[in-house]
Amino acid sequence: MVEKKRIRAANLVLVGLIAVFGAVFLWLTVRAGRADSALLFVVLPTVVAASLALVPGGTTHGKVFRLTTIGLLLAAVALHEGAICVVLAAPLVYGVAHIVTGVVGSIRESRRLPALIPLPLLLLGVEGVQPQWRINPDQSVEVSRVIAADPATVPALLAAGPRPADPRPLSLRLLGVPTPGHVHGDGLAAGDRWTFGYHGSSHGPGGQIVTEVTEAGPQRIVFRVVEDSSITGRWVDLRDATLSWQQLGTGTEVTVRIDYRRGLDPSWYFGPLQDSLMSAGAEHLLDMLVLR
Repeated sequence: MVEKKRIRAANLVLVGLIAVFGAVFLWLTVRAGRADSALLFVVLPTVVAASLALVPGGTTHGKVFRLTTIGLLLAAVALHEGAICVVLAAPLVYGVAHIVTGVVGSIRESRRLPALIPLPLLLLGVEGVQPQWRINPDQSVEVSRVIAADPATVPALLAAGPRPADPRPLSLRLLGVPTPGHVHGDGLAAGDRWTFGYHGSSHGPGGQIVTEVTEAGPQRIVFRVVEDSSITGRWVDLRDATLSWQQLGTGTEVTVRIDYRRGLDPSWYFGPLQDSLMSAGAEHLLDMLVLR
């Protein structure tokens, strides 16, 4: 009975700390003029975290899962729109937490450390601790689409510039990855700029991506990113993009290649994940260019 009372008191203290944490970030969010997103990014995860804190104790792994989830939810509150990073990292965090729990449990039972477990865990986890400890951070994706048009007409279609497009690819919708809400710019001559603004405004709180044409050929256009203040810049550093097209059968194959630097490590986990999301982003770019 004493143990139950002690656990209940600890749970209530944890709920109180979570509530204070949430209240502070709610105040900061409203003060920053983002009250419209406070419910989704602050109130909801805080309420879920507080609810988990009231769940009675269970197995060791159950407690680890609950505490890890609370930590991830609070991290999401602190990062606000950057919560997508928490979503991407969550499976990795859960895996590490439960592996460590298993190792600690093994040590307690056998009084010695299993010889083969620590080294692989160490090797898998050190990547990215230092800037020079990174494996292939520079990546690229390439997506092609065949359209019913003559290659000679493609430049005119592209010169009109991009336009916001819906719906987003499924993977972007499921993870809540933001996409441009305001796009302006046109032209394919060297120096022409296309701007992709987030949150409905090119200079809104979501930032913007500004690209500039650096090479214009009869079947290829190259853009470089001259500014990236977008919220997606938190996990990917865009470098440049290339649009090319060629005749394929009775239609035209249009290809977009995006070069970027991965912002998250380790590569064995975030490499394929970011590659998949960037491929979906390239598909969305083709939609914005009305190349469906």
